[in-house]
Formats: sequence, structure tokens, C-alpha cells
Amino acid sequence: MQVTMTVNGNEVTATIEPRLLLVHFIRDHLLLRGTHWGCDTSNCGTCVLWMDGEPVKSCTVLAAMANGREIRTVEDLERGGVLDPVQQGFIEEHGLQCGFCTPGMMMTARWLLDHNPDPSEEEIREAISGQICRCTGYKNIVSAIRWAAEHPSTTEVNA
Repeated sequence: MQVTMTVNGNEVTATIEPRLLLVHFIRDHLLLRGTHWGCDTSNCGTCVLWMDGEPVKSCTVLAAMANGREIRTVEDLERGGVLDPVQQGFIEEHGLQCGFCTPGMMMTARWLLDHNPDPSEEEIREAISGQICRCTGYKNIVSAIRWAAEHPSTTEVNA
């Protein structure tokens, strides 16, 4: 079947198998490897991206379901050579170790901050509760998101 969607602001059209998962379409067809694939069961959250402005676990969404939709991946956080505050926060606060969960965490964090610019620690932990980090214990991830909240971008990089 043929699908057309907008990915990171660019319209893409491809012929796919109806059973193809969105995570595989993004990674294997579009070669956007920032979105990671971890479990196929929506448990780990490494594959979080946005569909029509909402975070989704792309391992549980068929690419066909994204037909006509707007998709945003972690590659779209950095704009014009400027890191998103969430990305900078992960650097500043050492919010990653192996980095496998990081793209999904960043996409969830950006969504949270777009909807709640000054979240509490509890709100941050609730937002990332659907994602698993096997390395950090979450303390530095929470600190990274807090850092981003305290250092909003002075440019329109998140629009």
C-alpha cells in the first residue's frame, strides 16, 4: 500500500506492507535512526515520537495508521544547529549513560515542557513513567528535564 505523511516537516510517500510498524518505517525506510526500537510491546518507550503533536510508542503504531499524519522524531529537536533545551539539559545534567532510552525520553520531555513549562519533579516522573531506563535510575533524567524547564530557548526552535 502507499502512504504519505509529513515527517519532521517533509512530506514523504512510500509503498509499504500494511503490517509495517511505524518505528521500522522511520528507521529502515527513512533512515532516521534516532528513534530506537526496543521491545515491540510498548513497555520500554525507546521508540517514542510524536504523531499529530502527541507522543506515541511507534512500535505499536502501523505505518499505515500514520498516513496523512504529521510525525516528529528526535532528529527534529535540533534546529538550525541549535540544540533544544531538552537536549542541552541531558548534556548538562548527565541525563544518559548508554543513550538507548534517550531519544524517547527527550521526545516525551519536550512534549511535557510544551504543555507544562514548569513541571514539578512528580509531574516529570509521571510523564516519563511509561519509559524504561536500565542505566541511570532516572535522577539525572529528571534533573535534565528540570534544567530544560529552567533554561527555555530564546529562539523558536520547538515550533
